[in-house]
Amino acid sequence: MRRLLASSILISLSVVIAIAQAPQQPDKDSTVAGSKPGSDSAAKEQSSVTEHSIRIGGQIIPYKATAATMTLKDDKGEPTASLFYIAYTRSDLDDSGKRPVSFIYNGGPGSSSVWLHMGAFGPKRVLTTDAAATPPSPYRLTENQNCLLDATDLVFLDPIGTGFSHAVGKANDRDFWGVDQDVHSLAQAIRIYVSRNKRWNSPKFLIGESYGTFRSAALANYLQSGGDGIDLNGIVMLSTVLNLGKLSFRPGEDLPYILHLPSLAAAAWYHKAVKDRPADLSTCMEEARRFAITEYATALLKGARLGAAEKADIVKKMARLTGLSEDYISRDNLRVMPYQFEKEFLRSKGLIIGGYDARFTGASNSLVSEFAEYDPSFTGVGPAFTAAFNRYVREDLKYESDRDYIILGRQISGGWDYRRPGGGGIGFPGSPNVEADLSQAMINNPHLRVQINIGIYDLVTPFLEVEHTVDHLALPDNLRSHIQLEYYEAGHMMYSHDEDQAKLKANVAAFIESGSKP
Repeated sequence: MRRLLASSILISLSVVIAIAQAPQQPDKDSTVAGSKPGSDSAAKEQSSVTEHSIRIGGQIIPYKATAATMTLKDDKGEPTASLFYIAYTRSDLDDSGKRPVSFIYNGGPGSSSVWLHMGAFGPKRVLTTDAAATPPSPYRLTENQNCLLDATDLVFLDPIGTGFSHAVGKANDRDFWGVDQDVHSLAQAIRIYVSRNKRWNSPKFLIGESYGTFRSAALANYLQSGGDGIDLNGIVMLSTVLNLGKLSFRPGEDLPYILHLPSLAAAAWYHKAVKDRPADLSTCMEEARRFAITEYATALLKGARLGAAEKADIVKKMARLTGLSEDYISRDNLRVMPYQFEKEFLRSKGLIIGGYDARFTGASNSLVSEFAEYDPSFTGVGPAFTAAFNRYVREDLKYESDRDYIILGRQISGGWDYRRPGGGGIGFPGSPNVEADLSQAMINNPHLRVQINIGIYDLVTPFLEVEHTVDHLALPDNLRSHIQLEYYEAGHMMYSHDEDQAKLKANVAAFIESGSKP
């Protein structure tokens, strides 16, 4: 779970426009977002609206950027939270009420939306070094040619405890830190935005990364069946996990090892550290998939009944695929966790590899530790996103706040309530699982489409785990074609690779266009 924090694990000349006190807009008399929770002013809304334009695909698109807070309330109408969002809406259309609108967030739990905002789909993108650490400031922002504004309006949401979002009144941030608590608050935020901005007839999409995909499954089901009356046109998932048990390495549980093995093989292929290296990546992936779900799975399921000769054969085949030594694999009893692989794979060179993106490497400060000390694919880009966003929101979007913008609320993940009524199935409560939520959302709304985007070098949400999840969803055959899988030769944040960012934009834009047709 430690690595879901990224992502999950994520501006042109402006003119500030005064906001009138109309029902669809925040109050103009609101105070700075640094007010202490519980104070009267803390629930007042704040907004800054600026006008911009961007050139995408040869066309100039004028748009309005709204950086604002909205007040969430409990069943008694009492304010409970101030949720911060940034919306980008095209401003040259006569009937924007029919234009697609996408609600976007990252994961964690505990992450703001900065990664998808400044790395993938927003109008400005922070430039980072591909597969290597980005040098320190000054960082560069550039107009994002792969912004989604030509296809949809964009609303980036920061869950409570992240960004500038925080509890108010008698509530505490922790009241919102849980699977269903989080879903309920974001559902309310979406409903408020749709009503205030007259977007009830707009095609609606959810876009989430990492834990944001887990959130999307539960949120989609809640929006469509929980009384909100909001059917969705589509869900876009990046670096997907719907069953957290598949990422949890517990005694006696073999499935996570099986689902991660092909990603270890892909990483080894990338670094050219395997014997008899397949000629291309797809061949490597297919060979590793086949081995993982047949010989390797059978060997693990046998446990202590696995014979010495059979174990030796599996060890040899694992070593050829992963580049690890036969001795290491044997001593680990065939069960190598990705965190161990990140450390062991290039140990002889004094290097570790990235978990979010195995293309990254970094110096190790211990030659004997079992696990990687840090993740070079996160530390290599995190500061750039932090600095770029803080400058952008305050200077370009003119949003004034004395509060810190929380990029990653690390205490949130540790305090997250993963419990759900019923435990996700028959029997004892198990790992958090929203596979049934997604299935039910698709059954309730048979027009709902899902696009799943997969980074091949992602060791956090590995590609076989995603494929296994899709293959095991409880769906009728006629709805299985409503799920499409797209692959990228990058990691968890596949948009950090320029070629894949363009490919991602094209895939998502086409998905939204197709899903918005009557």
